[in-house]
Amino acid sequence: MDAGLEAKYRMLTSRLGALGRILVAFSGGVDSTLVLKAAVEACGAGVLAVTAVSPAVPAREQEEAVALAAFLQARHRLLRTAEMADPNYVANPTNRCYFCKRELYGRLAHLATAENYAAVVDGANRDDLADWRPGRQAAAERAVLSPLVEAGFTKGEIRAASRALGLPTWDKPAMPCLASRFPYGTPITAGGLRRVERAEAILRQHGFRELRVRHFGEAARIEVAPAELPRLLEPARRAAVTAAIQGLGYRQVMVDPEGFRSGKLNAGPVGVEGEPASRPAGEAGGPRG
Repeated sequence: MDAGLEAKYRMLTSRLGALGRILVAFSGGVDSTLVLKAAVEACGAGVLAVTAVSPAVPAREQEEAVALAAFLQARHRLLRTAEMADPNYVANPTNRCYFCKRELYGRLAHLATAENYAAVVDGANRDDLADWRPGRQAAAERAVLSPLVEAGFTKGEIRAASRALGLPTWDKPAMPCLASRFPYGTPITAGGLRRVERAEAILRQHGFRELRVRHFGEAARIEVAPAELPRLLEPARRAAVTAAIQGLGYRQVMVDPEGFRSGKLNAGPVGVEGEPASRPAGEAGGPRG
């Protein structure tokens, strides 16, 4: 780790150590894993990692979070959330993430108060400040702290520090919740979330790593990293993937010829074939996915 990055990491551990007892909102992604590593180093048994259990979080992500917490020797708890009971969330407006995070941070704040934790911390980083992140409002409302922002970490620096510290998540692809696969205005359903999860599992079984399956009701649009597109487009593989995803109930399965790009739905609603569709009045931007 170079001197500048090491200084930021020392700032991170110092900030966390001053809190003493901390709840870490822990998804098992690259950002929250670095926070949890630093928190355990600074506070030891004073740290509790909490992972949301939700239909929008793939089971494999929950399993990885459990394994990572054990790897870091952190106390860990799974916490079931109920955002699906909120009609504001289910309606899937452009600020959907606000309603999801309001539910999660509300429960974490209650837990922190009940069990005498000094603060709830998350894995937001400096790059998030320049992005559309409605969940940040919910964090502010519940006084959730973002120590990576305070220490000045960018996403690239988080990956570099994680690699230097031997964290297995250093090159883990971003994995926003499954609801981000639904175009805004398309209601979020438990059945649709399960279908997206199973469709993306099929792509992983074929060795793809950075991917999304966008959900358009009875149609699905596959995105994989541009470098992996030629392999997906091999006739036999494409036929096998298409048949397997159609077997989940999608009548139409398309491959996005542009490949995966984070936040693609933010540019406005798009058709299943990647063709721009009209934007409903008043919609602009959205959380990455």
